[in-house]
Amino acid sequence: MLEPAKPRVRFAPSPTGSLHVGGARTALFNWLFARKYGGRFVLRIEDTDLDRSSPEKERVITDDLRWLGLDWNEGPDAGGPHGPYRQTDRLDLYRRLADRLKDSGLAYWCYCTPEELESRRNEFLARGENPRYDGRCRGLTQDQAHHFQREGRRPALRFRMQGGTIQVHDLVRGDVDFDGDLIGDFVLLKSDGTPSYNFAVVVDDHMMEISHVIRGEEHLTNTPRQIALYQALGLALPEFGHISMILAPDRSKLSKRHGTTAVGEYRERGFLPEALVNYIALLGWAPSDDRELFTLEELIQAFSLDRVVRNPAIFDEKKLLWMNGHYIRTLDEGRVLERFREMASFIQESHKQAEATKKRMAPFFDDLHKQAEAVKKWLPALREKIHTLSDLATLSERYLPGHLTFSPEALQTLVENRDVTAKILHSLSDSIAGSPETSGEGFKQIMKEIGKTLQIGGKALYGPVRSALTGEIHGPELVQVVPLLGKDEALSRIRTALQKMTKQEELSNGS
Repeated sequence: MLEPAKPRVRFAPSPTGSLHVGGARTALFNWLFARKYGGRFVLRIEDTDLDRSSPEKERVITDDLRWLGLDWNEGPDAGGPHGPYRQTDRLDLYRRLADRLKDSGLAYWCYCTPEELESRRNEFLARGENPRYDGRCRGLTQDQAHHFQREGRRPALRFRMQGGTIQVHDLVRGDVDFDGDLIGDFVLLKSDGTPSYNFAVVVDDHMMEISHVIRGEEHLTNTPRQIALYQALGLALPEFGHISMILAPDRSKLSKRHGTTAVGEYRERGFLPEALVNYIALLGWAPSDDRELFTLEELIQAFSLDRVVRNPAIFDEKKLLWMNGHYIRTLDEGRVLERFREMASFIQESHKQAEATKKRMAPFFDDLHKQAEAVKKWLPALREKIHTLSDLATLSERYLPGHLTFSPEALQTLVENRDVTAKILHSLSDSIAGSPETSGEGFKQIMKEIGKTLQIGGKALYGPVRSALTGEIHGPELVQVVPLLGKDEALSRIRTALQKMTKQEELSNGS
């Protein structure tokens, strides 16, 4: 592909829901393309679905784009020479061009009801054919039209599709041919006067001087209809590039049943925007080397449509978690705490708080400053173990006074060799109680002496101690945990563990 001179690209979401990671990737690829070649990135809001669109949903989408670092040169709030940038503000423009097509004989009024259209659609399917409009109203007489009008039917305006092959020159997929005879006449204006997607997008892309239409491959089948419209209106075609779908690990379409799919939900879970951007950039785009970690500026320099692949991309959240953990560990402690506070504030203010996240974050909502101090205290010990910022909430909460709970695995570790474990914990308790305060080195010395006295070491020695002090069998190094817990809390946890062991023994004897 030749390097374009100052391309104009757009991202055109419908404000009917949240920003999906697939939409975020489409926005990112357009943004990178514009920034690399000194072009313009346009944000257009396609809000003609009047029943489902709302200003609030538009705000959610634009907030998520800004959080990802994807700014725009033109758009509803930024203005620009080709506005307005909401389709509902452009209705008169669509109607004028629709009249032009109708007056030239390239469009006609269709009075078919939804029920009639559905019935004919089912007939096509029963014959094993792709459904399409059968041209029933193409040749309506004036008397027939008046008859339908008297019945109260509200017509839609259809484009008179021509036959023959329509070839799409695709920057990603190469040349793709479509049979115009199999497409059928499609709607330009719905019966309520609002434009169809295919009509509005052609009008908008032309009027906004969009040079490259980069979008998901689900729109590839719309492209021959749009090309036919460009030709009917005598307009120059933009270049098209259709990027692959994002699939779940089971190779089905990525959806909510696979877990998190919305950008806002990743914000709530404590993902960093730079990590999410880095990861979705690699979904369907292959850099020229084996690198996986890129800053936004590095992505701009490396990105090329030539390296966007045709094959579907597989969304692997485990890899995203790894990448996010890496990015968290590159931040200094002050920035981690700042990001943590931003996440907590977003959850508090969000109108769509994830219930699971709210539950994890609940202790932090009552007194965010106090709990953030707890996170600050435990951050050095925990940061190597976390993958998301919300992990900080979950893990540091575990070490707060009065928050000790035992996982089934930890409880099993305590009771499986009860007599030896009791000796370890009693010795540890006596040693800690007899010390002014327990440092990391002091704890190591205590454990060394207990191991020597009881002739035990390794996992058999440290496993029960970890279970008693943290309630888990895995976690940060105990030499970090014990000083941070402090003498009183460590003693309290050991007593709690011994009581738990006694209770379990009584239950076992009773049974």
